[in-house]
Amino acid sequence: MAMTTGTGVEIAVSDTRLCIPLIDFSRFLHGTPEEKKACADTIVSGFKNAGFIYLKNHGIPQQTIDELFAKSKEFFDRPQWQKEALAWYSARANRGYSTIGREKASNFTSKADVDNLRQRQPDLKESFEVGRSDQPQYPNMWPDKFDAAGAEWKSFMENFFQIGIGMHVQVMRAIALGLGIEETWFDKHCKDGDNNLRLLHYPEAKNEVLGTGDEGDESKKAIRVGPHTDYGSITLLMQDNSGGLQVLSPSGKYVDANPIPGTIVSTMHRVVKPPTKPVVKISPDGKEEEWYPSRYSCVYFCNPDYTSYIEAIPGTYGGEKGEKKYPGIKSEDYMVSRLASTYA
Repeated sequence: MAMTTGTGVEIAVSDTRLCIPLIDFSRFLHGTPEEKKACADTIVSGFKNAGFIYLKNHGIPQQTIDELFAKSKEFFDRPQWQKEALAWYSARANRGYSTIGREKASNFTSKADVDNLRQRQPDLKESFEVGRSDQPQYPNMWPDKFDAAGAEWKSFMENFFQIGIGMHVQVMRAIALGLGIEETWFDKHCKDGDNNLRLLHYPEAKNEVLGTGDEGDESKKAIRVGPHTDYGSITLLMQDNSGGLQVLSPSGKYVDANPIPGTIVSTMHRVVKPPTKPVVKISPDGKEEEWYPSRYSCVYFCNPDYTSYIEAIPGTYGGEKGEKKYPGIKSEDYMVSRLASTYA
């Protein structure tokens, strides 16, 4: 349940040195200029201070999100041979199905380090990636070749992918306004839709099988998703009601980021700098149970266009502000290098 501070800001998650706001995004989408600016300022403040925000009234109908989860379960319920026939096939494409244990989320950038961690603590999840549909050289792996339900599934996912593009643009416009730059400044970097829609299924597991994945955990137990930071521009996360998402507080403690109906959890990656890296992991829901049930989540990863060269925003460096803290890099080079180290 959300709380409200003395300043009128709703709070989704509160703990020592961590305060994640719950923001009414309709104030940016449909509000007066003053309401838009206030909403934008709260978004940037949330990203700077916590690394995460919750968005409500975000413009995506709940019925659409409910159908997204139903379609996700429908896919993962397919026979294993069908899913594996749609396998993820390259870091550049980043499309298709990954079976349990293939991907390993972590903060490592070296493939050797990721492979070593995967051998010791595999991620107990399966996933499916959808990319833009206008790149025949990087085809999506659709189940339409199996049956009519697969064709309907494809159509729904293509439509949802476009919805995500629109929300990416709007959130980036809010960030720009909150940073005090031209509202459409980021539009030129998110016009192509080089994003990914990821469907995730964490199968049920015995308590004795799952480890924590915390630093210092040397067990060889599987984990659902270990500590990691996302990469791209922003993440839009839709959770089911199972819980399990945790975020790293500046105090060094992992804090539950429980699902709030009707909200999307968002984290910012490289545009504003939070006090600590926005680290996230997926753990059992904190209750000691013999079996942990299946869990589903749907994630829309928003990325700068792969043709974009990403560097410090003009006006944020030079003179008394100092030099650039980070070198520039082409978006495609960065994204592909991170993805290549993640998958077996």
